Amino acid sequence: MASETHSGQGSGLEFHPMDQFIVKPLFGDGPVGMFTVTNVTLWMAISVLAVVLLLIVGTSRRAIVPSRSQSVAELAYGFVYKMIEDVAGKDGLKYFPYIMTLFMFVLFSNVLGLIPSAFTTTSHIAVTAVLAMGVFLTVTILGFVKNGAAFLGLFWVSSAPLALRPVLALIELISYFVRPVSHSIRLAGNMMAGHAVLKVFAGFAASALIAPFAIGAITAMYALELLVACVQAYVFTILTCVYLKDALHPSH
Repeated sequence: MASETHSGQGSGLEFHPMDQFIVKPLFGDGPVGMFTVTNVTLWMAISVLAVVLLLIVGTSRRAIVPSRSQSVAELAYGFVYKMIEDVAGKDGLKYFPYIMTLFMFVLFSNVLGLIPSAFTTTSHIAVTAVLAMGVFLTVTILGFVKNGAAFLGLFWVSSAPLALRPVLALIELISYFVRPVSHSIRLAGNMMAGHAVLKVFAGFAASALIAPFAIGAITAMYALELLVACVQAYVFTILTCVYLKDALHPSH
């Protein structure tokens, strides 16, 4: 019986892909409470620090011939500015600081999570849900402040036949309140899935027989994950711009 148990344990996985998403306290081994400083806290702070270094410190000595950090900061600035202008219109540009902050935080959180032994904060629904709820509440309040009761026109499809309008209004209302759910799960799900796959390939690399194939797969996955990290930051931001457009111009 003992030998069977031992062999059963030996045939199990030697690695656990989901362990990398465990929230752990930085100091001690106690339970994680509301005010516990954890690995999530650390890497969120590093992400914020990286954004500050790039956008403030990196552009403090602005020059006609820009440095590398100034070039990257200007590219990010122009990219987000053009995105807001194209999607939300000129009226949306006054909310540029908020959207730029969101984009840079999500981008740096995604990219820094690719560093070995780092923690990807945007792989946790608790983090992305707060970001998504912040966007949802902001655009909803803004919609009522800017338009008053006319904001409800967002749910009333005036171009549809009169008999269908109440049904479509209900569908629009449900889809509106589902926005923060899809907004947060999309980002967290993509980041978690990619990192779990990377961990699986890393576990296979321990086998001498398939190590060359596993290392090649890890290299390809890292390139793909870098692309996904940037794309997901873009998707999160452009959806924020779409929601902002609905708040500023709610009529169908």
